[in-house]
This record gives sequence, structure tokens and C-alpha cells, in this order.
Amino acid sequence: MDNGKVYGLTTEPQSQAPACVCTVTRLSRQRLLLKGAQALFSFLAFILEEIVESCSLCGGLYFFEFISFSATFLSLLILIVFCTSAYERVEKDKLKTLDFWVTTVVGVLFFVASIVFAATSDKSSVETVAIVFGFLASIGFLADGIQIFMEKRKVKENKLENTGNTQNTPENQPLNNPN
Repeated sequence: MDNGKVYGLTTEPQSQAPACVCTVTRLSRQRLLLKGAQALFSFLAFILEEIVESCSLCGGLYFFEFISFSATFLSLLILIVFCTSAYERVEKDKLKTLDFWVTTVVGVLFFVASIVFAATSDKSSVETVAIVFGFLASIGFLADGIQIFMEKRKVKENKLENTGNTQNTPENQPLNNPN
């Protein structure tokens, strides 16, 4: 008697999605460009700030360094989540809310850090260019935050329009209405 397998596998193994899939279709073209600009400008501001050799009032420089590095890191992190398979593992509403708050808060802090750095800098050319990229990055973050806010508002208005006049629908009328 053969002690081999009596039954073969009846189901096919589930194919796994590739671990590292990169797609840019989850963000509109404008949002993708804004996210890329945020990462690029904040990274350039950070690199240029690191090149500064000396400072007389270093508090503004250190604050700008912290904010520019944090902005670079957070913008890349959010961009990676939107563009990889990690997007499928998170709740979409929570991700959009997180994106809005991170983008807006980083934009405001970057703007403040750029002002503080401009006020306390020694006015060297490297510092000036770093400040310019800081302002450009903060504009990118704030523009993205405004765009996210406008999209949320448009979605809410569409929901209100779709559910606004439910009183006169046939489902809400009595069955034996002589009208």
C-alpha cells in the first residue's frame, strides 16, 4: 500500500503583492509636485544651514536646523506612505487628517524659523540662500495645507448637497397620501 498523498491541494496559494510597489496615482499631480517641492526645499535649506561655518547669535540657526531637518523627514515620510504599499495598511481618513495637521504645523513652524533665522543671521550668502529655501519650503507646506483644507471642504459640501433635501423624497411620504 502506498502511503503517499491521497488528496492534492485544491486551492491555489494566494499570490502576494510585491513588497515594494511605488505608485504616484494616489496624489493629484499638483499635490505630488507640492510634496516633492516641500521635501526638496526643506532638504536644501537643511544642507545649506549645515554649511554655515560661524554664527554670532546661534539660537536662530539651531532652531532653523531642527525645523528644516524635521520638515525634510516628515515630508519624505508622508510622501513614502502615499507612494508605497504602506498606504493600503492605514486608514485613509486618519492619514488625510494627519497629512493636513503635519503639513500645516510644519509650514507655520518653518515660516517662524525662517523669520527667526533671518533676524539672527550674520547675513552671509549661504545663510541668505538657506533662509530663501526655508521660506520657499514653508510656502510649499502652507499651500499644501490650504489645498487639503479646500478638498475637505468641497467633500463636505458635496455630502451636504446630496443629503440636504431628504424631506420630500418618496421614502419619507406616507403610503396612503391622497396627493
